[in-house]
Amino acid sequence: MRLRTRVLLGAAAVAVVAGAGGAYMATASADENTAPKLEAESYSAQSGAQTENTRDAGGGKNVGWLANGDWLQYDNVTLAGADLSVRIAAENKAGGSIELHLGSPAGTLLATFPVAYTGNWQSWKTVTATATSVPAGKQTVVAVMKSAQQYDFVNVNWFTLGSGGRPPATATVAPPTTAAPSPTTGGPTGGATGGTGTGTAGWVDVDQAAWQQQVAAFNKLQQLPVPAGTTRVSEFHTDCAVSGEAPDDPIVFPGLAGASHMHTFFGPKVTATSKPADLFGEATNCNAPGDNSAYWVPQLQKNGQPVKMKSFRVYYGSRLPDPSVTMPFPPGLVMISGDAKKQTATPKGASGQFWCAGSAETGRSADGNWPVCAAGGNLIFQLTFADCWDGKHIDSPDHKSHMGNAVNGKCQGDYPVAIPNLSFMVNYDSLGGDGLALSSGMASSMHGDFMNAWKPENLGPLVKVCLDAKAKCGTTPSFTGG
Repeated sequence: MRLRTRVLLGAAAVAVVAGAGGAYMATASADENTAPKLEAESYSAQSGAQTENTRDAGGGKNVGWLANGDWLQYDNVTLAGADLSVRIAAENKAGGSIELHLGSPAGTLLATFPVAYTGNWQSWKTVTATATSVPAGKQTVVAVMKSAQQYDFVNVNWFTLGSGGRPPATATVAPPTTAAPSPTTGGPTGGATGGTGTGTAGWVDVDQAAWQQQVAAFNKLQQLPVPAGTTRVSEFHTDCAVSGEAPDDPIVFPGLAGASHMHTFFGPKVTATSKPADLFGEATNCNAPGDNSAYWVPQLQKNGQPVKMKSFRVYYGSRLPDPSVTMPFPPGLVMISGDAKKQTATPKGASGQFWCAGSAETGRSADGNWPVCAAGGNLIFQLTFADCWDGKHIDSPDHKSHMGNAVNGKCQGDYPVAIPNLSFMVNYDSLGGDGLALSSGMASSMHGDFMNAWKPENLGPLVKVCLDAKAKCGTTPSFTGG
């Protein structure tokens, strides 16, 4: 297991955009190789990576949390020769290798860098390799991590791809004005989910004009008198059916069909290329009027076969002491809850586990990770999302860092905007027990994705009449009791 303390040091990287694919190159200290250099964090797509401030010469960021099968993709890369190098650090003595492939993670093998123990996660070493060929023109290069064990085994700071002079730096890459929290899940991509298309290294800016227009319309809405007998809890919901199952994820792997583990999708039809704006043109099976949003979770399997769904409900609420400050979702918002890479035991009593709905738990699976439910019940999972927004971005590199949680009961600081709190209630037609696994692995890897496609004219009244007034509603802004 990888256990280490994150040390946050170093200056911001200085970079120059290298082509339309969003790749970046950064300055280096005088003692570093002056060959064309590719900063590891300048990926255009990736699986399993997270960034951190580095203590290597030159400062800036390095990429870490890399385990077997993870990869980093760089678009519009020109190789200047066959002499290649990579800057690595490794505290895991298991070692492994980094393979460079052309075009995709399974494309032509270009070179292999051996990875061995360097002392710790910030003890840096340059490793070299020779390319099998030097293709001309701009290429897509994918660095694939290989190791015989499942845990993180290497950090990467930069690559050099041939000999020659390094282009000068001409611009500063600036993430949000305040430091984002450390990511907790893999799979960031370069902001291919929608919005204005602007932003830095995976940060996607909200369309401020559209957002302000939505805010103005929302502020004009009037709350309704809440009749006696109404349950005073901020809530409305939508019920959706399965719309498809596929190894796609348009948030984590946009445009890469088949690149993900199997997902179960709810609401409208979703493909690897789906964007929030696309969903408005799709039919949906969600029953709340105006909700064309897409929701998905990893597929649950029993002995390798899909487990049927019993029901899927999304509750929208507020966890704030004063819910009256809650605003609708901004246009194009996407976010993820949970960690697809978390592979830890979930024994009875552990947090974040599956449980039995409608009946008692009568036992556990042989491995202890899954409950066994009495007849009349079913296996269920509740997945809760962050509900404070930074007010600036509809996506971030890890699809989480634009979102945060309340501090002292308020959305404030880096995350000042309160938005509805999503809670997935995922009900399976199963009594649990042996043979269960998620397509992403153990029960602890349960996670969910949300792609907002609510029509503002429907979402606004639900937020104003139900959530802001601390009143329970159903699928429309009308009150319910009990």
